[in-house]
This record gives sequence, structure tokens and C-alpha cells, in this order.
Amino acid sequence: MTSTKAVSGIHKHPARKRPQRLSERAYQRLRQQIFDNELPPGYRALEEELARRLRMSRTPVHEALIRLANEGLVRVEPRRGVTVLAVSAEDMREIYEVVTAVETAAVELIAERSTDAAALGPLERAVSAMERALSEDDLTGWARADEAFHRALLESCGNRRLAEIGLRLRDQVRRVRNITLAARPRPDASTAAHRATLEAIRAGDASRARELHHAQRVRGSRLMTELLARSPVREL
Repeated sequence: MTSTKAVSGIHKHPARKRPQRLSERAYQRLRQQIFDNELPPGYRALEEELARRLRMSRTPVHEALIRLANEGLVRVEPRRGVTVLAVSAEDMREIYEVVTAVETAAVELIAERSTDAAALGPLERAVSAMERALSEDDLTGWARADEAFHRALLESCGNRRLAEIGLRLRDQVRRVRNITLAARPRPDASTAAHRATLEAIRAGDASRARELHHAQRVRGSRLMTELLARSPVREL
């Protein structure tokens, strides 16, 4: 009798877990596609279409969409389907205010704690990749390298809570950069500013590094909000 119950319990336990795993997988995949602009602002689809896209049933996709709606990424309407929402200029301004404060603090921490070559390796590789991509007129490659630089700042700062806050917002910044990449000016000045910040960090000049990075983030915020304000997809 005990053996039968144990076997029964073993069979039931995975069945309870499976829907949750599928829902999480659907959530992560849809969220990534939104941030990568594969599902751009204004994209509309029925739940059935998204389920087919993910090769899943409707239930985990529906649960994932509810989570995304709570995050302000999509709007779900009965019988009308799902709409991917745009990021407004005001949204971007608020996001950049937080990103600027967090990343500037991270820069200062790194300059104070980590000026050896090994610790700065990820930042050096990212800036070099940005410079190389620009020399090849590869804006997509530049954007990837730029994202790597900012993530490396947060991951290397030595403050786990600071990094968690910043990394949660990086996806939003990356999404907007992907949307506006073709419309922005060639990022030579931005790349030079990243190089200057890195050299100040390498010199252990925390004050200078903080000043340079703050100025670069303010310029980035101004550019992104202006581009979004001119975007044809603002109100959905």
C-alpha cells in the first residue's frame, strides 16, 4: 500500500510542476522577443497565433501574457487579442533617471575598487568592440557592444543590489535603442565617451569617471527621449 502511494505521488508531482514551467518558458520567450524588437511596438496578434509561434498550448501563453500586461509591456483584450505597447518618451525619461543614478554609482565603485587589467577586461573588450564595429559601419554590432559595456559596469561594481536594479532596467533601454537605432546619429561621440570613462576608471580617478559617465548618460537620455517623441508609434 505504501509503495503504491509513493509511486502515485511520484507520478503526480511532475504533472503539477509542468504547467508552471511552460508558463515561465512562454513568459521568458515573449519578453525576450519584445525587448529584441522581434515583437515591435504596435504588433497585434491573437493568443492562438502566439501559441502557435511558441509551439505551446494557449494556457501557458495566456498566463505569460497576464504577467507581461502587469509589467506594462502588452495589452490583452478579450476577443481582440494582444497588442505590444510602445515605450513613451516620458517612460524613457524616468527609466534613464534611474539608470543614470545606478550606473554612475557603479562607475565610481569600480574606479575605487578595481583598476587592475583582469577586472577591467570585460569593459576593455566592450569598448574595443564598439570602436571596431563603428570602423566597419556595423551599427548592430555597436549596439551589442554598447549593451555589453553597460552590463559589465553593473556586474563588476561589487554591489549586488545595485547591479540587480540596474540590470532589470537594461532590457528596457536595449529595447528602445533597438527601436531607434536606425534613426540616431552615428555614435562616434558616445563611443569616445565610453573610452574616456574607461580610462578614468583605469587611472583610479573615481570623481572623473563618475562625471564623464553621468554626462554621457544625460546625453543618451536626451537623445532617446527626443527620438521616441518623434516616433510614429506612441499611443496605441
